[in-house]
Amino acid sequence: MLAAHRSTFRAFAQTVVPEMTELDEAGWAGVERTVEHALAQRPPRVRRQVGLFLAILNNLPRLRYGRSFSALDAARRAAVIDALQHGPVLLLRRGVWGLRTLVLMGFYTLDETMTAIGYRAHVHGWGMHRPIQS
Repeated sequence: MLAAHRSTFRAFAQTVVPEMTELDEAGWAGVERTVEHALAQRPPRVRRQVGLFLAILNNLPRLRYGRSFSALDAARRAAVIDALQHGPVLLLRRGVWGLRTLVLMGFYTLDETMTAIGYRAHVHGWGMHRPIQS
């Protein structure tokens, strides 16, 4: 599903999590795989809504800036997201919230991100961890 909206998804993701600008193709593949897996667990209606939101997000800035969302610079993308998340249209606010949640899930489940932030979850609980050496 993301393949049809890849440039919009990535532009949104990089705006929400600026560190994502440093991802290589393998990193992006990991993020997108996680998001696709999460969406596959949802009803078809929800997947269609996410796709529709990405299409709206990409085309809405044409009215103000004459360019698609994915073609905007980071500051204008942030302004568009801010306007949508604080705007009067509940469905667009929910769309921003939902897409942001998917982006964060994708980014924070990357092995390199978990390592960088020191996340060391274990299926057998905290007792399996050694103290972090400083």
